[in-house]
Amino acid sequence: MKSCCEKEERKKPDYILWFCAITAISMYILHWQFPQIAENYYWLNTMSDGIFELLNTVWWGVIVGITMLSILSTIPKEFIISILGDAKGTVGILKATLAGVLLDLCSHGILMIGAKLYDKGISIGQVMAFLIASPWNSLSLTLILIALIGIKLTILFIILSAVIAIITGIIFNLLVKRKILPDNPNKIDMPEDFKFMKEAKNSLKRTKFSPSFFIKALITGIKESKMVVKWLLFGIILASIVRAFVDADDFSSWFGPDLMGLTLTIVAATIIEACSEGSTPIAADIINRANAPGNGFAFLMTGVSTDYTEIMVLKETTKSWKISLFLPLITLPQVILISYIVNIM
Repeated sequence: MKSCCEKEERKKPDYILWFCAITAISMYILHWQFPQIAENYYWLNTMSDGIFELLNTVWWGVIVGITMLSILSTIPKEFIISILGDAKGTVGILKATLAGVLLDLCSHGILMIGAKLYDKGISIGQVMAFLIASPWNSLSLTLILIALIGIKLTILFIILSAVIAIITGIIFNLLVKRKILPDNPNKIDMPEDFKFMKEAKNSLKRTKFSPSFFIKALITGIKESKMVVKWLLFGIILASIVRAFVDADDFSSWFGPDLMGLTLTIVAATIIEACSEGSTPIAADIINRANAPGNGFAFLMTGVSTDYTEIMVLKETTKSWKISLFLPLITLPQVILISYIVNIM
């Protein structure tokens, strides 16, 4: 029995999540069911149309991300660490980069998986390599990018993004080693006699795949996705506001293959919260219409480096502003240098 002095802790409502969810849903319904009302106001019509389009684009990635989170919540930490390798080693960085390149998810689905992997104990360097290599390097988006800009440029972009991911992952692990950044408190020491296949078989035998097992896993996935969904909705609303108040023709004519165009591209990619499906055609348009392949690469990569959704989710996941702010600090100079070189090639 609780004493009269004990107070039950109540979690405060997440006002940002509720505000963003209500705004996004209201705008979506407005565009879907009552377009005649929005048509009376240009800004409202543009904003509701943008939210409608972006939500229709990202919903599947969020669903797949929640599903993957549900699956990951049932897997013991030892198996995650065993698959991705030694948390401090370069091999682990390479494995995380490869996983990011091959995993067919949009950037927001990947962000949820990256947060969960951190909770499972992989190093912050591996998390960064995984996130940076992932956003548009999925199989489906690679095929779309090939159709839009050609196979040579697509392969070049994939290689360059993997290079940035590996370098960034190694730097983050070095910063942790030198105690400039905090280590992952969730990390575990692997037993020396741990055998992946043997332990996996034993674990499967012990697991009872009942309806309650799957329901519990799904509930866990939904709860742990709230953080990403909140900042995703915030970004979608902000991007729609930009669409409503910045002329599309001006937007597309500012991104030439010079330092000014590259700078504006980075600013635009920072402001616009587009998922990988949205950023890919925009980047292709910058490449084809502005004849600026480096700017297109910068648009794809800067969305990861300076994306506020990514930064805020990293902050909430790691409980460290330093880690989240070191993401743009380390990756942005690499992106700018490589993009400038690609433009003058």
